[in-house]
Amino acid sequence: MKKASSLLLLVILYSTLCIAQSQDHKLVSILGDSYSTFEGYLQPDTNFVWYFNTPQHKTDVTSVSQTWWYKFIQDNNYQLAVNNSFSGSTICNTGYRKVDYSKRSFIARMNNLGNPNVIFIFGATNDSWAGAPIGEYKYGDWTKEDLYQFRPAMANMLDSMTANYRNAKIYFLLNDSLKESINESVLTICKYYHIDCISLHNIDKKAGHPSIKGMEQINDQIKEFLKQKGSNNLKIDKQKQNYNDGLSYINGETNEDYVDSFT
Repeated sequence: MKKASSLLLLVILYSTLCIAQSQDHKLVSILGDSYSTFEGYLQPDTNFVWYFNTPQHKTDVTSVSQTWWYKFIQDNNYQLAVNNSFSGSTICNTGYRKVDYSKRSFIARMNNLGNPNVIFIFGATNDSWAGAPIGEYKYGDWTKEDLYQFRPAMANMLDSMTANYRNAKIYFLLNDSLKESINESVLTICKYYHIDCISLHNIDKKAGHPSIKGMEQINDQIKEFLKQKGSNNLKIDKQKQNYNDGLSYINGETNEDYVDSFT
């Protein structure tokens, strides 16, 4: 009878652990440009792609498992919600050769990220490369014309996203080797909206885009930033610990000194 009761308790504990783990996967969405694209992994699938299974550019990245975002999600036991990245896209509505990018810009796509727990915005690279108008700092009452300039568009994006994704933690990834005016603007506007900005450095690239090594560096730098912030969520799972405590109880042991452990 005792063995049957112990077995039943073990089954209940195991079931609880499995349910808790299935519910514990955080959802990650990405709003990005070419650096975050990969063939077959974009929503919508009509977005332009830079990284393919069969490379069409000078890159050694040939598998989605080599991308920075896939690595981060796998390393942290997260799940991908939406990757709405578009190769060549700018944050503002001004693109290369001053072409109207209002159908592909970040501000055009920012509300199509699902219902994630974490959002990475990886942009401003094309605004820098395309020489988009920088504009003035403006934190409200934006006109249509304002959104063709980087600073007002950047502020509009963060203002909208902090309002529309209240349950998500938002991070901005800032590429290295951009114009100083872009760097300054991103840091200033992120600070205004209390958005963590992860400034990348010394990223290895081929044809201006992260290589396999560069993708690894991006993932490592994100994880290091989050570790320093104390929010990387690489922790001992409480449900798993409770399950182990249950096993100890069945075996006649107790753990009076258990404390949740976070790193």
